[in-house]
Amino acid sequence: MKAFVFHGPGQSAWEDVSDPGIEDAADAIIRVDAVTICGTDLHILKGDVPDVRSGTILGHEAVGEVVEVGSEVRTVRPGDRVLVSCIMACGRCRYCREGAYGQCRGGGGWILGHLINGTQAEYARVPFADLSVHPLPGAVDSQDAVLLADIFPTAYEVGVLNGEVRPGDTVVVVGAGPIGLAVIATARLFSPGRIIAVDLAQPRLEAAKQLGADAVANVAEGPERLVADLTEGLGADVVIEAVGVPESFEMCTRMVRPGGHVANVGVHGKPATLHLEDLWLKNVTIRTGLVDTYSTPTLLRMMTAGRLPASSLVTHSFELDAMEEAYDVFSRAADTGALKVVLGGKHHDAVALTTA
Repeated sequence: MKAFVFHGPGQSAWEDVSDPGIEDAADAIIRVDAVTICGTDLHILKGDVPDVRSGTILGHEAVGEVVEVGSEVRTVRPGDRVLVSCIMACGRCRYCREGAYGQCRGGGGWILGHLINGTQAEYARVPFADLSVHPLPGAVDSQDAVLLADIFPTAYEVGVLNGEVRPGDTVVVVGAGPIGLAVIATARLFSPGRIIAVDLAQPRLEAAKQLGADAVANVAEGPERLVADLTEGLGADVVIEAVGVPESFEMCTRMVRPGGHVANVGVHGKPATLHLEDLWLKNVTIRTGLVDTYSTPTLLRMMTAGRLPASSLVTHSFELDAMEEAYDVFSRAADTGALKVVLGGKHHDAVALTTA
């Protein structure tokens, strides 16, 4: 089969590899129909994730058809169309029993495209299939469903729920990339009073407006002043960091009101300063986290009911074998206007967010 293989920092290729096989009785083999590229994949290609060994197939998000299952798999069978979660769950360890699948100590957690071969391939082996894949209704498009593998659960759990968004709140989302836009979409489910999007790129701010942001601010134009003006100097109830750089995190802590919440979703590669000399007396709650994907069944029901604007986040579609071209487009998002790049799946002419 063909797969996208990491060969060290700056080196990768769509090439021939061996077909995956059942290695454990809880495994399933999936024929991949649709995958997407995550910002984390770009971090891996840059060498920022040293756990990923040369020769690893990348990717941790997919929709596909089950072609083979191990003897212990009970919830899916060959022929089923499924969503592959970005997080695997053994179901037995303390964290899995608490629903904290991202912290699995039984061999799960984020392993696809990280510690084992991933999903950017024609076929993929998925461990712990009973808890790590979700049967899909026929009415759900593959290009929509694949966004439930990572970005929507991450935005919803790590951003909206960790931030404790409530009706009437002023919510600031710093970073209007795919995760930030998914935060805006899922925050609206809680009827906040207003959502303010902050980004460097004007096209992404326009996309944020289309998804429901009530106000937008370019970083260069002083978003802290806008937030202060809109809240009578108090600050935002919830500020969600969806970039992953020290400056944006520190900006978030300056924009939150006393007693408010900061939820950090962005993946940080460098230390950020925590100004406890200012924050300790403001009763500010700061939450971080890796997604657990416990919300995936709920989000899938909402998508089936037409309550999630998933397809509008997909700006570029490719055939599966155009992986190298897709990576190039996604890595140059400032030039190409790429938000989510999907390979494979049902190709259609749905209207996507305008980003270029």
